[in-house]
Amino acid sequence: MDVKEYGLDLHCTMILEEYRELLPVFNKMKEVVLGELRSLISRAGLYVSGSEARVKEEASLAGKLELKGSKYRTISDLTDIVGARVITFYSEEVDKIASLVEGVFDVDWNESVDKRKQHNLDSFGYDSLHYICRIPESLYKDPSMPELNELRFEIQMRTALQHVWATINHDTGYKSGVEVPKEYLRNLNRLAGMLELADEQFSSIRSSINDYRRKINSLVENGKFEEVELDGDTFRRYLEMDPFGSLTRKIALINQAEIQKASSMPYLKVMKGLGFQTLADVERLKKEYEEDAYQLALSQLGGTDIDIIASSVAIHDLLTVYILCNGGGEKGLEMLYTEVGGASPYNAVRAHQVFEKASTLHFMSKQKSNQ
Repeated sequence: MDVKEYGLDLHCTMILEEYRELLPVFNKMKEVVLGELRSLISRAGLYVSGSEARVKEEASLAGKLELKGSKYRTISDLTDIVGARVITFYSEEVDKIASLVEGVFDVDWNESVDKRKQHNLDSFGYDSLHYICRIPESLYKDPSMPELNELRFEIQMRTALQHVWATINHDTGYKSGVEVPKEYLRNLNRLAGMLELADEQFSSIRSSINDYRRKINSLVENGKFEEVELDGDTFRRYLEMDPFGSLTRKIALINQAEIQKASSMPYLKVMKGLGFQTLADVERLKKEYEEDAYQLALSQLGGTDIDIIASSVAIHDLLTVYILCNGGGEKGLEMLYTEVGGASPYNAVRAHQVFEKASTLHFMSKQKSNQ
């Protein structure tokens, strides 16, 4: 499309010509900026909703010049021809991204704006953090494109819900070129308030969960197991302390066996099914049944040439003994095998064999004498 077809005056037409000449530079800027942003996010270990960049299309630029062309002396006054955006899940992560950006790009603080602080009582007032930046030569330099380090670009940082609002506001507001009636604006503002509240609540809930996990970690580290509810997070943290390691190594010595790493997490569901409620219950399982679990392992491994055992053998044998000593019988053992290894016709056979073997051991004799 010829520039004349845009209906621009001479000044704006010259800026548009500059844009065309510098388009390879803008495209390279987009490539460098987006690549660096994604690298920063990855190195920081952040998980974001999205990162993107674009070069403003010619028709879009022409439209902007038609409305506001007198504001700009040259193409360098337009700071959003190259625009990048990072969309986070939580509001506090916007500031983390901003800190990363500040450490790499040259930020023009006079032109940058934090629209999050420009709240109005009658609207969402909930927009993104906008940084106007340059690419420093220390980051990237191309002698054939000196403008690469001179022209400015924009980085927007916002949450996913802020992005939803910005998209809705754009599509229903000025983008259409039609003034929105007040009744519709009121509904938009109500929706904006809901999104703002949801954004705040997501961050608050996340913060509370992190505080809870820190508290649980402290309780576990200090051995206050009675205060720690048994669940996936707490049991995983408990396992990091290698609570069954001593018994596992003792069992391995029976045949000088190699210990092969295996997860003990599948046993959590078994313990919950047996009524265990806190980590103190797991501790009692270990302390009260450790010797009996060893005797069971000795009866099963002694006389065999098994030289590899799973690291979960200790908790497996502890629960086996617990089930037998508490009247679970063969059905209880079959439940254990099914929960841990999945349904199989062999589970019932195996349960019968283990029950018969265990019936000859001392802890089963104690159990019978107590009935």
